[in-house]
Amino acid sequence: MNSKEKYRLKTKVINSKEYLFDELRKKWIINTPEEKVRQFFWKFLHYEKKYPKSLIAIEKKIMVNQLTKRIDILVYDSTGNPNIIVECKSAEIKLTEKTMHQILNYQSSLQAKFLVLTNGIDTYCLHINLKDKKPNFINSIPDYY
Repeated sequence: MNSKEKYRLKTKVINSKEYLFDELRKKWIINTPEEKVRQFFWKFLHYEKKYPKSLIAIEKKIMVNQLTKRIDILVYDSTGNPNIIVECKSAEIKLTEKTMHQILNYQSSLQAKFLVLTNGIDTYCLHINLKDKKPNFINSIPDYY
């Protein structure tokens, strides 16, 4: 069963535009292919990996090299430190080295231990050793402890 069958998204149409209800941000968001991936992935983190909703932020603003950037999904650890950065792309977008550089820039500012790149079809997970700054591909991010 894929996540589209598993997690229902509440939708509505206003002026010929479809919106999704984001339970975390508690607001209606225009339905885009990337937004669907973002919604399915945070639900996976919460329902499958058991991360509390209170530790998950969507489209979190951060500063990187004096530029304001938005992280698709940021998951904090129980002490409030960044733990997982998730970069979401729509299914039509191939995950490339450019995507990897984007998330590594976020990681250099936040010092998160885990990085996830996903387009809803392909998903890559990395663990970053914060001491030597070395990334290692892993099969999946850990469950919430």
